[in-house]
Amino acid sequence: MAPGFVAPVAAIMLAAIVFLLDTFSPLEFSVAVLYVVVVLIVDTSSQRRTVLQAAAGCAGLTLASYVMVHGTTFAGTPPIRASIGLTAIGITTFLVLRNRAVNERLKHTERQRANLARFFSPRLVDQLMDADERLPITHKQSSAVMFVDMVGFSAHCARLRPEAVIVMLRDLLARLSSAVFANNGTIDKFLGDGLMAVFGLPMPSAADVTNAVRSAIDIQTAISLWNAERYQLGEVAIRVAVGIHHGDVVFGDVGGDRQLELTVVGDTVNVASLVEAQCRLLDVSILVTGSVMDALYAEGSDGLAAQFADEGRHLLRGHTEPIHLFSMSTPLVP
Repeated sequence: MAPGFVAPVAAIMLAAIVFLLDTFSPLEFSVAVLYVVVVLIVDTSSQRRTVLQAAAGCAGLTLASYVMVHGTTFAGTPPIRASIGLTAIGITTFLVLRNRAVNERLKHTERQRANLARFFSPRLVDQLMDADERLPITHKQSSAVMFVDMVGFSAHCARLRPEAVIVMLRDLLARLSSAVFANNGTIDKFLGDGLMAVFGLPMPSAADVTNAVRSAIDIQTAISLWNAERYQLGEVAIRVAVGIHHGDVVFGDVGGDRQLELTVVGDTVNVASLVEAQCRLLDVSILVTGSVMDALYAEGSDGLAAQFADEGRHLLRGHTEPIHLFSMSTPLVP
């Protein structure tokens, strides 16, 4: 017998036994209370509607047994015993359904937390789960946008087997994600051999740009330590470029009818992507804009700002005005 049929068959057999005892045995107690076991057995493998049907069936058997034995007479203890059985069935059914509802809410909450944990830091996940009000799906605010990309990905992967490429990407993205989450950032999307992260969404703070810069430094530190391990294994060093820009972004859901995703759009995002690409031309590891530097000073992070070198103004693709850039270089290995 298939496992899915064991509980229903057991419940039906038990219900039949209880009915026979309640109808034909000389026992002077409420045998109908044993129907609660039937409801509990059904609950282990059935849906909410089936539990209600089982409870209704047990109640019907209780009444049928009473009518068969006592007819329409409602005197003495038989009505009391029948009432006890019906009450027990009702209370058990209520508790079973309530327990189901609680478990379903817990599972839903855990699914929500698991989905949020893919993109938000643990602290932000806790804040989002505890928020009394839902965040607006579409809104505009100031944030720091960071792009991270592996330098020379295609040439590097040309020497590797497909399985090794996937393993390397998993290791890379795990290190990038860890650095983002450790600094209260949000992963907007993975970009194959890199990612796009936002600092200040969905909940802004007084240190969003500082967190973004610290995340960039942590990323380069993590890659440097990883390269030390790779060097011991005779593997080629990995380089990543990080670009950060600060400004207004629009946060909302985009996509089609079949698939939507929450993302940020706007010129700030485009500039951040262009700044990351500029790292290769300037041969630097971290590149930020003048607006990032202004925000660092505004947030009181003068020490971080002092670590950057002035790269002058550069004309980025699609922009008519040059953008002031500042760089920070880190070694490939510690």
